[in-house]
Amino acid sequence: MTYCVGMLLDKGLVLMSDTRTNSGVDNISVFRKMHCWSVPGERMIAIMTAGNLATTQGVISQIEERNKAHAERHNSLLEVETMFQAASLVGKLLRDTIAASTAQNGEEAASTFTASIIVAGQIKGGQPRLFLIYPEGNFIEASFDTPFFQIGETKYGRPIILRGYDRDMSFEDAVKLLMVSFDSTIKANLSVGLPLDLLVIERDRFEPAHQRRIAADDPYYRSVSAGWSEALKNAFHALPDYSFYQD
Repeated sequence: MTYCVGMLLDKGLVLMSDTRTNSGVDNISVFRKMHCWSVPGERMIAIMTAGNLATTQGVISQIEERNKAHAERHNSLLEVETMFQAASLVGKLLRDTIAASTAQNGEEAASTFTASIIVAGQIKGGQPRLFLIYPEGNFIEASFDTPFFQIGETKYGRPIILRGYDRDMSFEDAVKLLMVSFDSTIKANLSVGLPLDLLVIERDRFEPAHQRRIAADDPYYRSVSAGWSEALKNAFHALPDYSFYQD
């Protein structure tokens, strides 16, 4: 399992993903779930993946044509004209990859190869856009009515974002909000873990505005984690006391 979030703001997009992949409690690995490509001045596209690792890596490999000799490779996401076409391309690759794996292993194994993908970015001439791709290859687009998408282990971090999100918030506040969402998820579920990958896509910039990996010893992450725990305790004790003898 994993946890990935893509958030739409007035200023652009903020993405965060964990890196934990596990097959049982004794087989835990670190794999990158976030991949991004940019052509300065022309496009910035990122995807985040959750689900079967072989399926998602197969999609990434096809995007970058890794089955070809190095000199012959080309990235198909750098050829599409709109973000809608980018989402359509990724959706088709995901559907076809799952179908091929199912055909080789039988329908009873179909659920084993499932995956979901978030596609985010901007191509010159268009707006920053955010899409959620389903295993069937179809997708939906974020709007300011539905301003963020989650994939993977979503339930623990969702209430944090719902309460804290504001479309005109700064990138810095959005990162802080996602830090809290991920910290809450990590504390509640062993299948989500550090390090985290962070990417900020600023409107009309067409290259990463901010990108980094957040490790377990990151001072800011540790400060947010400790501060959020303390703030919850203080908020709890500040609530009115319950009495068995109230009228």
